Amino acid sequence: MTTDHTEGPPSTSDTGTPARSTPVAERALAPDLARGMMLLLIALAHVPWFVYDAPAGTALLHPADGNVADRIAQALTLVVVDARTHTMFGFLFAYGIGQTYARQRSRGTSPQQVRGLLRRRHLWMLVFGAVHALLLWQGDILGTYGLIGLVMTPLFFGRSDRTLKVWVVVLLVMGALITVLTMVSALVAPPAGFVAADLQRLSIAETGYLLSAVIRLPTWFFGLFSGLFTLALPTAFLMGLLAARHRVLDEPSRHLPLLRRVAAVGIPVGWAAGAVLALQHVGAVDTGYETVLSTAHFFTGIFTGVGYAALFGLVAHRITTRGARDSLPVRGLVALGRRSLSGYLAQSLVFAPFLAAWGLGLGAHLSSWSAALVALATWAATVAAALLMDRAGVRGPAETLLRGLSYRRPRPVRAAGTR
Repeated sequence: MTTDHTEGPPSTSDTGTPARSTPVAERALAPDLARGMMLLLIALAHVPWFVYDAPAGTALLHPADGNVADRIAQALTLVVVDARTHTMFGFLFAYGIGQTYARQRSRGTSPQQVRGLLRRRHLWMLVFGAVHALLLWQGDILGTYGLIGLVMTPLFFGRSDRTLKVWVVVLLVMGALITVLTMVSALVAPPAGFVAADLQRLSIAETGYLLSAVIRLPTWFFGLFSGLFTLALPTAFLMGLLAARHRVLDEPSRHLPLLRRVAAVGIPVGWAAGAVLALQHVGAVDTGYETVLSTAHFFTGIFTGVGYAALFGLVAHRITTRGARDSLPVRGLVALGRRSLSGYLAQSLVFAPFLAAWGLGLGAHLSSWSAALVALATWAATVAAALLMDRAGVRGPAETLLRGLSYRRPRPVRAAGTR
């Protein structure tokens, strides 16, 4: 999720606090547009978890069976959505950090103050993620982004372009090696049953809310660190930092060849891996290596996620050159993108109480295609709500809370001998 805010508490380096964040009119179009659209893909990625009464296949948490409509929904999700959205938002998260750092420094804020701001923000993101997981959704990704920010920002801020590029290559190579080793392991000793799916669905299928919370928190805690150790998010993070340094999405017109290359290569690579996995899952082909294919599918999500970001840079350039920035669809997506943290949490406020067994249990009556419609309707509602808030000049509630905590003013230091 983004933590780059529309406004912040007014302050300058003279008061010892960070400068306010970017006014809405000055924000770049591409990142907000991408975040708004990607929230639809996040909804589509998460909703299959709530179809908890259907036996799961080995391709993530998609049901093993289904009619033609279900199979189409599963295949499209595997190709376009799964293992792509988290790296896309990881890239945008780092891009927002780079924007914040550059903006604060240009306004006279010291590097120490900016680092303190970022550190507080990432710590609070970790807290938000833990609360989110405890109350509603063990698949929370917000805490993982906060953890990555806490680890990666001190390590790589201020490093040269060359250093960032070298580490991107190093992480890609290490990720490829881990992928190959995992695939070989799956070939030698195929996993028995659908343990991963059963574990992820435990809290959703639990009818008691308190017991579901007890299950959710340790499940989230495991995912918190696995998101770091799989290297996909750290790789996308470094790419986002590098892109922010050169304002690739702020000024897409200056980087059109790069954006075209990244989109043209990254997206097909991931979609090809997803297509093979989807054909295997729906029974169109039978390779017998679905777990192996899932591993390759996850690794290629790095390229697809960054490719999506590049694609939205190109779309933003086209919208700007055609003067279509004020069209209703664009305004709605951008309004949600500016409130993406609130939009993300709002999905859990719908999915968990209505679909989980401890709530109304409606997930037991859904199949893949109907669950996808629920995701689409939920996302559309958040777009409408964000547009109304934008017209009223109201910020997202989650963004407001995180901003207030991150931009808090330190207590003034009294001179010796004063009371």
